[in-house]
Amino acid sequence: MKSSKQALLLTALFLGTVAYPTLAAAQTAEAAASDSENGLGDIVVTAERRSENLTNVPVSVGVLSGDDTRAFTSGGDDTLLSLSGKVPSLYIESTTGRIFPRFYIRGLGNVDFYLGASQPVSIIQDDVVLEHVVLKSNPVYDVAQVEVLRGPQGSLFGRNTTAGIVKFDTNRPTMDFQGRASLSVGTYDTVNFDAGVGGPLIADKLAVRVSVLAQHRQDYVDNTFRGVSADGTVTPAKNVMGGFDDLNARLQLLYTPTSNLSVLLSGHVRDYNGTSTLFLRGALTKGSNQSNAPRDSVAFDEANNNPQAYKTQGASGHITWDLGGVEVTSITAYEHTSGYSRGDTDGGAAANFPVGGVPNGFGESQGQIRDLDQWTQEVRLASNNDGPLKWQVGGFYFDSRDITDFYQRAYFLTTAARNPNNWVRLHNVNTSWAGFGQASYTFNDRLTVTGGVRYTKDTKTTDLLKTADTAAGVVTYPGRRHVRLSDDKVSWDVSALYKVSDDASVYARVARGFRGPTIQGRSAVFNSDFTTANSETITSYEAGFKSQWLDNRLRFNASAFYWRVNDIQLNGNDTNGNGVLFNANRADAYGAEAELEFRPVPELVLSLGGSVLHTEIKDSKAEAQVCALNGAIVCTVLDPVRTQATPFGPVFLANINGNPLPNAPKYNLNFTARYDIPVTDSGKFFIATDWNVQGYTNFVLYETKEFTSKGNFEGGLKVGYSGGNGTWELAAFARNITNEKNLKGVIENYMAAVYNDPRIIGVSFSGKIR
Repeated sequence: MKSSKQALLLTALFLGTVAYPTLAAAQTAEAAASDSENGLGDIVVTAERRSENLTNVPVSVGVLSGDDTRAFTSGGDDTLLSLSGKVPSLYIESTTGRIFPRFYIRGLGNVDFYLGASQPVSIIQDDVVLEHVVLKSNPVYDVAQVEVLRGPQGSLFGRNTTAGIVKFDTNRPTMDFQGRASLSVGTYDTVNFDAGVGGPLIADKLAVRVSVLAQHRQDYVDNTFRGVSADGTVTPAKNVMGGFDDLNARLQLLYTPTSNLSVLLSGHVRDYNGTSTLFLRGALTKGSNQSNAPRDSVAFDEANNNPQAYKTQGASGHITWDLGGVEVTSITAYEHTSGYSRGDTDGGAAANFPVGGVPNGFGESQGQIRDLDQWTQEVRLASNNDGPLKWQVGGFYFDSRDITDFYQRAYFLTTAARNPNNWVRLHNVNTSWAGFGQASYTFNDRLTVTGGVRYTKDTKTTDLLKTADTAAGVVTYPGRRHVRLSDDKVSWDVSALYKVSDDASVYARVARGFRGPTIQGRSAVFNSDFTTANSETITSYEAGFKSQWLDNRLRFNASAFYWRVNDIQLNGNDTNGNGVLFNANRADAYGAEAELEFRPVPELVLSLGGSVLHTEIKDSKAEAQVCALNGAIVCTVLDPVRTQATPFGPVFLANINGNPLPNAPKYNLNFTARYDIPVTDSGKFFIATDWNVQGYTNFVLYETKEFTSKGNFEGGLKVGYSGGNGTWELAAFARNITNEKNLKGVIENYMAAVYNDPRIIGVSFSGKIR
């Protein structure tokens, strides 16, 4: 990674050198409104595809500012994974490195690591839906605001939003010259540079904005294995894993030929090289969920130190035309990606875990997207007036196509056991189209009733282009080579919001949504047939209130909810140990979330958020294969278990009826505080901190003593000086300040653990032009 590191550092230093004089000159700029006010300011969201005050939206929405997200990622953390737990009911994890985050809202998500997996949480960046799991990993930078829409959003945003949406809005071009930049350096040579600058090219007609994100961390994990590697991995080696280079850039052009027409063109690129997730074999001992493996060393005998690399490009055109009372919006977007991820999937060296004196437990795989193309087109007509009736109607088309390969261990071997045919190639196609409409009416300036409906047709096909044959080329695959699933559903929602006062409102909402049918073709690499799951449908009920008090120095929002998913899509292993999709009868959940923000004095801002959650699988016949290796259960299973004989030995299946969903924390608490100490008319010292505490979380479908976490916490601290009325800032920071080693995921049969990132300590500088 050295050449990439040098290029990144030169880029960061160059941009920093260019930006610093301008940023420093901006110290005398007018003070930010938030610095001169005693209140918290209003929050404007676009949860219903139009700009509205958060208090007036009948949806549970959590909001993070761009400055918040930049603080969380100052240590070089993944820009998406760093948001986990920062908003009530939002949880994010990954066991496939930085290219495959998995999102959960109110306990509903998908643990499947298959590259073709669907998720019930939709990711939308600048009004463009990112459907494929790799596209969902596109880093967010120069961001203005993040909105987490909790609960089904099927009417306005479509299928695969049964759990909700994480919506990112970046800073757009303006007709005023504006810019911001933040640069941080820290432990393990970590560098994080996030910047955006732009302004008019032609006054009132054409504006531009250029945004960049450069993240780097030096490899800091040693591979200590000293035995023989069957695939040529060179060991032992120091500092060969854990690092990354993630380079991103975006160019936006805003053209406004007339006062009622705007055209926003955007293009972005990503070049990422890093390390896939490190599984740590034997980190868990039977009877305990306390992990005992070090974070900075592994003993991998294969997989060439877990390399991972992806390149992504995308472009979009956003046209808005005000026709007087009606506004027409068209959004056309294209996304492309290609890359691979390779890993030692047993998380250790087989020679270190012998059975009968023979090395035991080899595992290695690679997933590779040869080519993926996603096209989307949306057209909306919306009312544009101040009357009591507001409406919008539109249509949406989605088309995603990819060629994906899966390689297994024998393909990589350099010994006589090598099988050059131990891989498969799949062609996946997903098309969807929808028509939708929504209307809301306000009675007496107090009561607003809203209803929306959407019809969606969703079709998926998977073709097996190459089978995993023997080394001699003999085809042994017995399953299907072509699978097509199609479904059409109606999604809807009805809500009522009542303004108790200008500063407080109560609301209730009922919504119905669905996640389309899913195909998993990866199992063909094990000579097993494709597995499929039918559509799942959700019905959700929620009620809550939103309020601002004490001259807007106190904001308090809360909601309670209940949802039921019928035919819920789950992921487990079959009797041969292969990952499979299946539908369980249903899953139920109930809970609540609350967010409080308080500014008791102008110098102090506090925020506190929390969620409680209960989820339960409801299917008396649903089973999942448990942690077993060499014909024996290796963990402590708390569910009823039955044994089934197979040609390969006994298989142990647990009944999962009544269990919680995986990665659904029973509670989550987040806290932030910032205290300013003015020292001049334009400058102040400050101290800021943020903390997150995660309740009991089960990582698998069955219940055990080992594969859970409880009481995980992580905190950050930042101390510095802000000058020029908030236009620049110099600070020292620490992320994961207590260096907690939190369990984030597991590989069951190898009792392997996945950890969070280590502590990063550093310094940062940021500045603004406004």
